[in-house]
Amino acid sequence: MVTSATTASRTGLYDWFIQRVSAVILLAYVLVCVGWMLANSGFGYTQWSGLFAQTWMKVFSLLALVALAGHAWVGLWVVFTDYLTERMLGAAGKTIRLLAEGASVIIMLAYFVWGIKILWGL
Repeated sequence: MVTSATTASRTGLYDWFIQRVSAVILLAYVLVCVGWMLANSGFGYTQWSGLFAQTWMKVFSLLALVALAGHAWVGLWVVFTDYLTERMLGAAGKTIRLLAEGASVIIMLAYFVWGIKILWGL
């Protein structure tokens, strides 16, 4: 049985699920964008902004932004807990890991808010 794996007391299965679902959402988003570009060759700013002015694309972009944040957080958490340890960095390892996690959260929140501002023009 999978036991608690993350600092938020989630299971490894939950993190695995977040990674897979967010990857599918991101793939769908990329395929929609690339498909639109291929279908509209010679497009310019007007056509591109017209696509992103549609509500369905704003919602889909917001969903992709949430998926990206979740995917990045789980991936970074795994990297931090695997490589920023007391065994590898000495006594300061746990502190360095917590600082790295905190910095990542702040950066991801800033990007997320910035993305919402761009999408919805707030």
